[in-house]
Parts: sequence; C-alpha cells; structure tokens
Amino acid sequence: MKRLLLLGASGSIGSQTINVVKHHKDMFYIIGCSIGYQIHKIAEIINDFPEIQSICVAEESDKQKLQKQYSGIEFYAGEAGLKAICELCNYDILVNAVVGFRGLVPTLTAIHRDKDIALANKESLVTGGELVKQALSEHPNVNMYPIDSEHSAIFQCLQGNDKQDVQKLIITASGGSFRDRKREDLWHVSPQEALRHPNWNMGGRITIDSATMMNKGFEVIEAHYLFDIPFEQIETIIHHESIIHSMVLFQDQAIMAQMGNADMRLPIQYALTYPRREILYDSEPIDLQTITAMHFQPMDFERFPLLKLAYEVGKRKGNGGAVMNGADECAVAAFLNGKISFLEIENCIQRAVDTIDFIKHPTLKDLQDSDAKARAFVYDYVERKSI
Repeated sequence: MKRLLLLGASGSIGSQTINVVKHHKDMFYIIGCSIGYQIHKIAEIINDFPEIQSICVAEESDKQKLQKQYSGIEFYAGEAGLKAICELCNYDILVNAVVGFRGLVPTLTAIHRDKDIALANKESLVTGGELVKQALSEHPNVNMYPIDSEHSAIFQCLQGNDKQDVQKLIITASGGSFRDRKREDLWHVSPQEALRHPNWNMGGRITIDSATMMNKGFEVIEAHYLFDIPFEQIETIIHHESIIHSMVLFQDQAIMAQMGNADMRLPIQYALTYPRREILYDSEPIDLQTITAMHFQPMDFERFPLLKLAYEVGKRKGNGGAVMNGADECAVAAFLNGKISFLEIENCIQRAVDTIDFIKHPTLKDLQDSDAKARAFVYDYVERKSI
C-alpha cells in the first residue's frame, strides 16, 4: 500500500483525490495532509482516515487549538509547516494540490527526500522549473506524475512511444468563459460572468486564468519541463467541447489523443496507480454516439496576449515565471474583489514582467523575492487606481 501525503486536501483536486483513495483503500491510505483554513473538515478527514498522523493548517493559532484537541496527531502551520510536513511525514508519494507559488518548496522538499510526486501544483514548474529539473537530475529515482488533465493526457499518449519521435505536443483549451466574445466586449465584464466556465467546475483563480488564457500559458511551461520538449514544439489549440484533453503529433504524422469526460479523478487516479489502470468508480465513459461534432480553432495571440507572454517568459527562463505568476495571483484577486477590470489583469502582469529586474540563474531565495516584488508591484498599481 502507498502512503499519501496530500497537500491541498480541502480544495477541488484534494477532495477528488480523497474520493479516489476511498474507492481504493486496499491500495492507498492518507498519512498526512494540509487543509489551509478549512479546519471544519478535519473531523471528517480523520474519521475517513484514522491512520492520519500529520496535518498542516494555515494559522498558528488554529494549530495550537487543534494540537490540544487531537493529541495523537502532529500539527503544523503556514508555509513553514508545509515544508516541515514534507520533511518529517513518513509517506511514499506526495500529492501536491496546493494552489500558487507556495507549492514550490514542498515539491523541492519531496524530491530531496527521494519521494515520488503526483503534481497538480503547476506553479512548481512555472516559477521554479530549472530548480526542480536540477533537483530531479540529482535524485534520478524520483518519479513525477502529472495530474493536470492536459499533461496527464500527453503522458498517456506518450506511453509505449519514444520521445525522440515526437514532432509536437498539442495542448487543448476550452477557450474559457469569454471564448465567443471579442476583446472590446470584455472591459466591463463582471467577476460573476468570468466565473461561469462552460465545461469545468474549478476554483476561482484557475477559472479566471482560463478566461485570460494565462492558465494555458502556465501549462505550456509545465509541459516543457515535464516532457523536456522545446517550446517551439508545444502548440495550443482551442477545442470547445473539452473531450480531447491533449494530443501528441509524432514524426510519422500520427496523432495520438486522449479523450474522456471532464472528470479530474481520472488523471488523479492514473498518477497514483501508474502504470496500471484501475476501475474509476461512479463514472461512465463518453458516449461516442452522442458526439455529433468536435470543433477546433487556432489560438489567437492577439486575443490572448498572456499566452504569448508565457511563451516568451518560458523561453527566457530565469525568474520571469515567478514574476509572472506572482503578478497573476495578485491581479486575479484584485479583479475578483472588483478593484480592476478584466482586461487590466493583462496590463498588471505585463508591466510587472517588464519592470522587475530579470535574474538569469535565480536561487530559491531569488524566486521568493521575485514573487514578493511582483505582488507588491501589482498591489501598488491597484491601490494607485483606487485613489
């Protein structure tokens, strides 16, 4: 049986990971988790997984209260706690489903402990791809399995094939909440409109990032590091139905595609059970007879400038990913709080990337500083607008 450390247990990916584990209790059990601010979920998690030994929460005050209430469990708090639980917990595989830059240190910590990783925290590679790549080269026995549906699809399509035969990775995108609107129609859209994703039920930030196509840009950078494919061989394409989750074009012109329902439990379970394919309970396959058509259209970098920026930042490497991601996290929060317009998200991120000093070979401390500077830059921009 595999012992899982689940970071981000209270989020969407975390909740679906718990669902998968519950259906395969003969294969996995959760030995530790992080739940952020959702401390009301602790009792349920402990009831479902009585073997749990370690839990990380967001606040030190909550840690102190919970430690008294659950004396048999070791509690941790904050970002330092995320690192500590990854260092001290006795697990076999880390499921990193936390959101944002804070997921980088847990990823690096798990690698240095020679622990496998099921990765849903794309920011680990967007912000610190070079550091992660270096760490993996120093720990060659560590396996990193993608959980994002697009990267899981590529991973599945590559099975049994030689990576040298790959001509192109093709990452599909639904187009987001505003895929049928022109740019000039987006100045005054509301957060509520932006949160209505046509195909997926996701968290607030990733839904907005899907609408700006920033998320797809992050996925391009993630694919580069996961599969060691040059950016010039990674293409994005709009596919409205989200039936094909991504494709691989090989040099003999064959295209392998992975299809499935919009159910994140499939890539989660595949990452945990690889190379086996276990039963996915409470699920049905796509009924091919009901698919009358699938639609594809080329990506427009003028319509989605943040995707273009992501390619540029990815190719440049350095601390640009940390700046771009930090600015995005702060700008999306400002939009959701009604402080800036939808299109100003793009402006905030582009200005941050253009303004903050570039570091070609950043250390972890450099990346942390770049992230903080990007957030401060966007915060100041938003506050100046509010005056």
